[in-house]
Amino acid sequence: MSIPSIVEAARALREGSITSVGLARQVLYRIAMVEAQLHAFLTVDTDGLMAGAEEADQAFAEGRDIGPLQGIPIALKDNLTTRNLETTAGSKILSGYVPPYDATVVKRLRQAGALIVGKTNLDEFAMGSSTENSAFGPTRNPWNTDRVPGGSSGGSAAAVAAGMSLGGLGSDTGGSIRQPASLCGVVGVKPTYGTVSRYGLIAFASSLDQIGPITHTVADAVLLLEVIGAPDPLDSTSYPHEMEPVGARLGRGLEGIRVGVASQLGGAEAVEPDVEAAFFQMVSAMERAGATTLEVDLPSTEQGLSAYYLIAPAECSANLARFDGVRYGLRVNGDTTEQMMSRSRADGFGPEVTRRVLLGTFALSAGYHEAFYGQAQKVRTLIREDLARAYRQCDVLVSPTSPTTAFRLGDRTDNPLAMYMSDVLTIPSNLAGHPAANIPIGLDRHDLPIGFQVMAPALEEALMFQVASAVEELAGFDTTVPFDPSHGLRGGVR
Repeated sequence: MSIPSIVEAARALREGSITSVGLARQVLYRIAMVEAQLHAFLTVDTDGLMAGAEEADQAFAEGRDIGPLQGIPIALKDNLTTRNLETTAGSKILSGYVPPYDATVVKRLRQAGALIVGKTNLDEFAMGSSTENSAFGPTRNPWNTDRVPGGSSGGSAAAVAAGMSLGGLGSDTGGSIRQPASLCGVVGVKPTYGTVSRYGLIAFASSLDQIGPITHTVADAVLLLEVIGAPDPLDSTSYPHEMEPVGARLGRGLEGIRVGVASQLGGAEAVEPDVEAAFFQMVSAMERAGATTLEVDLPSTEQGLSAYYLIAPAECSANLARFDGVRYGLRVNGDTTEQMMSRSRADGFGPEVTRRVLLGTFALSAGYHEAFYGQAQKVRTLIREDLARAYRQCDVLVSPTSPTTAFRLGDRTDNPLAMYMSDVLTIPSNLAGHPAANIPIGLDRHDLPIGFQVMAPALEEALMFQVASAVEELAGFDTTVPFDPSHGLRGGVR
């Protein structure tokens, strides 16, 4: 049973060759078959999905076109608020929290006719690179269930890869869309900072967080981004102008495109041989397709990882101060207000969140603010300047998305530095606020997906998608995870 792409499903629904109810049942059947193996979801809204599918079919029958995603099932990372549907951010401290409002991106999906499948698992408060930090247990990779799906949007990436949803939304603070997309063999996009509203996103690091799509194809990612990306008065950091349609240049190919090869982006010297070989094979294929390639030097990105792990924890220590046991979420009583807050946080936050809050609070403390946080912000400026110089020489930059393919569950849980290195290639785009996308290009010797990253200057999503779609065509990668209808995924026996 094949799950169609969003673009294919939207066309078939309008032609009447499939129904929304039938599509929803397909998705729910796949969830029934593989969710126990993967744990991609924290909540599946079966009743809401089926009721929405029936309404979509009724609208089609009456000739009413609600929007481009009418009748399309979409999964949401569980740090996006959803009215009347539990939102936990993967944390015990928010267990049972049901928001009274939808995030702006959720509202736009609903207005476009999308159906919400449910809420997907994530590293707690989006802090992690493997989706092992969730308070509700880890998610597994559909290609091999002994491996991690990446993080922090591992639940959304796994759900899309396994056909449990036609598309999904994630959030990307240091690579949390692109890295799991790479490890799960799907397309993942971090848009330019500010082009997608963050209203209703439970904040991790406010100057870095950005919401974006996870899909099977580049065209699907374009469609989702065109729905969710627009100015929003509820988000003070929202870009106030309408952008060029992000799919305006799809299909134009690579003729005349200048491609900067950033193979050592972020000082990543530990790129696995299979990943490196696949990356340079694609660069060669791009040259044959008409692109001009050149090596670029980005010296300041070597300090990107260090800068990120001061800036992000500093911002998270401020953002997570609101979880105090007073207004919502977990509350552990104490003899004093201070004791109640201390107990609530100690019991509600997991070890990775605690680690980052403590690090960030220290970096912002008197006597250390300039030495740590201030210096990190200066490095951030240098990285922006390096990228600006690079884009004067080339149109886009390319690199591997992740230094490795999916690693085994538990391999890095006791080594935070090794875990943090998973994002060394994706962090610079977050620090600069630039758009970047992962495109799957092949499998390594263990049949695990390899990702290819395309980066572009701010607000140049149309150019990024032009190159990404050409890479997708050159790769010819089948994003469908092997699936046996009688036994579910075959991942664990690889």
